[in-house]
Amino acid sequence: MANIQQVASLAGVSVATVSRVVNGQLTVSPKTRIKVEQAIKKLNYEPSMLGRNLRTSESRILLVLIPTISNPFYLEIIRGIEDIAISQDYNILLCQTDSNPERENTYFNLVRKKMADGIISMDPAVNIETLVSLSENHAIIQCSEYTIDSGIPFVTIDNEGASFRAVKHLIKLGHNKIALINTDEKYLYARQRQMGYQKALEEHGISINQDYIFHTKQIGLEYGQQAMKKILNLEKRPTAVFAVSDLLAIGALKEINSLGLKVPNDIALVGFDQIDFSNMTNPTLTTIAQPMYKMGTLAAKMLINKIKGEKVESIILDHELVIREST
Repeated sequence: MANIQQVASLAGVSVATVSRVVNGQLTVSPKTRIKVEQAIKKLNYEPSMLGRNLRTSESRILLVLIPTISNPFYLEIIRGIEDIAISQDYNILLCQTDSNPERENTYFNLVRKKMADGIISMDPAVNIETLVSLSENHAIIQCSEYTIDSGIPFVTIDNEGASFRAVKHLIKLGHNKIALINTDEKYLYARQRQMGYQKALEEHGISINQDYIFHTKQIGLEYGQQAMKKILNLEKRPTAVFAVSDLLAIGALKEINSLGLKVPNDIALVGFDQIDFSNMTNPTLTTIAQPMYKMGTLAAKMLINKIKGEKVESIILDHELVIREST
């Protein structure tokens, strides 16, 4: 493999001049630039990205923090992030945190040591104090999950408004006994989605029944199934269920089907996220669609702009109610 000294010798210029051409600097005359480019082509020279990055104090790596890779919700967001990153000559490093502070800190250290240029955090359980402290000197964006008044720019949807819309849809269909399958209230999105659920009931004069509100420790099919089992054992069984995640809703649907009940005739069901699996269930799942790919592309653009030192504003995207067979 040719080196930069050989390119300089063939072009009859200094190594510094070759470096300026490779790095796109405009201080080289057009005639000299052509000679260097011809020498590069003839020798099939490939500049060392490591050397370039060391000179510019850039790694060209973006960290993407997610709590778990098993949740398909993140896949489209990651695809959006990666498409923008690659188009801007960046690579991404996917970091599964498991909501573990020690693991998080390992990833944070990559940014502190300039082995990564910035972070897109999608972990609702991230150590926000550390993240805020890190954001004072490093580029950080929160995507989907965010913290109010943290000063860190974010891209998300209106969770409360989306949940309000989902529950209102059930009410319009004639349901007034509607259960909620939610996750841990320590997460902002869980609190916001419960607020939307309660607001829809209150605006339609329906009393909030605490016996109809169920919280799970995590998002997963088995947690939705367990919650649905409790709901179906209630003496006054609800006629509809709103789950704050499609995974929870699909788990709930599995439990309903296992008992031979029919959706939506015996009990209606609405999920949240519109993951691919939501259109493959029997019956197909009514859900709130988040623009996941767009969320990812915007998060990546925001982070790259932040790395460049530009001012970045938070973005709240539109959502959509996708009505299918489960309601």
